[in-house]
Amino acid sequence: MFKKQWPAFVLAFILPLLAVFWWWGGFNPVSVTETEAGPYRYAYLDYDGPISNLRKSHRTALDHFTAAKVAAGDTISVILTDPRVADGKVRAQLGYTLAENAPIPDGLKEGRIERRPVFAAKVQAAVLLAPSKAYQALSDTLESRGQAIVMPTVELYRPAGQANRIGSFTLEMNR
Repeated sequence: MFKKQWPAFVLAFILPLLAVFWWWGGFNPVSVTETEAGPYRYAYLDYDGPISNLRKSHRTALDHFTAAKVAAGDTISVILTDPRVADGKVRAQLGYTLAENAPIPDGLKEGRIERRPVFAAKVQAAVLLAPSKAYQALSDTLESRGQAIVMPTVELYRPAGQANRIGSFTLEMNR
């Protein structure tokens, strides 16, 4: 019975899943380079909790920007602790980059990261897929050199500005 229905199963379930994965950038390559990055000025909220809830805190930070009528730049996450050693929990600074002369929205703290040498992993993908792709590529690159990912890391996500476009995700780790 299943032999007759497998084409319908593939068309109805497998192909749409593959199409969504492709649309979100799941098949896009990740480039890992040694470069210099920064400086960054950003406004953020402290976060301590499950890695799965980061987006809620980003939304809260964005609400502070909106209320203060301050233009929010790229999404920035400074991940201070490794979720692999803390049962999926992290300490982080979550917010948005801002212009040098922009005021800090009420309720947020100011952070700065100076220009520094980094390993940078970049990928064009949806915000839900990009971090895992970038961390895996960075881990693979470092492993081939006998190194490992060391915290803190900086994650920057720049939306494409259009609903039908995928943004750019950059993961940075100090060299």
